[in-house]
Amino acid sequence: MRTRSGRRAAVVAALAVALAVATAGCEVVDEPEAAPSSGGGNVGQMLDQLTVASAASMKGYSRNRFPHWRDTGKNCDVRDSVLKRDGKDIRFSGCNVVAGRWESVYDGRTFTDPSDVDIDHTVPLANAWRSGADEWDDAKRGDFANDLTRPQLIAVSASSNRSKGDQDPSQWKPANRSYWCQYAEDWVTVKHYWRLTVTSAEKAALSDMLGGCTWASKP
Repeated sequence: MRTRSGRRAAVVAALAVALAVATAGCEVVDEPEAAPSSGGGNVGQMLDQLTVASAASMKGYSRNRFPHWRDTGKNCDVRDSVLKRDGKDIRFSGCNVVAGRWESVYDGRTFTDPSDVDIDHTVPLANAWRSGADEWDDAKRGDFANDLTRPQLIAVSASSNRSKGDQDPSQWKPANRSYWCQYAEDWVTVKHYWRLTVTSAEKAALSDMLGGCTWASKP
């Protein structure tokens, strides 16, 4: 038989669970943080394991074939989750991120208005399409477009994101050269996980970028 104190504890626990359920829909759901940097320990090996192939045709491509942004809470989506993760002093209106402070690692610019910030796909959707995603179904393409586990999504300046477009590292690199090592590592990490191909020029550019990193040759 439960004691009076035991029954009281059970009631308190039940109320706590009910309160958590009732309020969960009003906050941005915490998503897994981007995978931590490997420090370059095996990025060279991952680069060597990528299949080199010519870029495939863009026939049939549409951003709608990569459904995003997925819901992550009541009136919240993956964009809100990335803004929350990558920013500081975040302010919300309901679930939506309405203010904060973001530093764009691509160009070193700082913003306080989320409308000035884009969520960049490290490996652009169109590049992924040309690298093997054309053979996936839309569900898998949606997983790729909303991937919060790999370093595939990052808050950057709208201008840098649009300058990058769908170009690979042989065609575009961040203006902030101090970010090149991280950018190359993230690009390789994403392509390796999703088993996407690279062109010969793309692989050479990545190799050059990693060649200047002090950790790139570590076992």
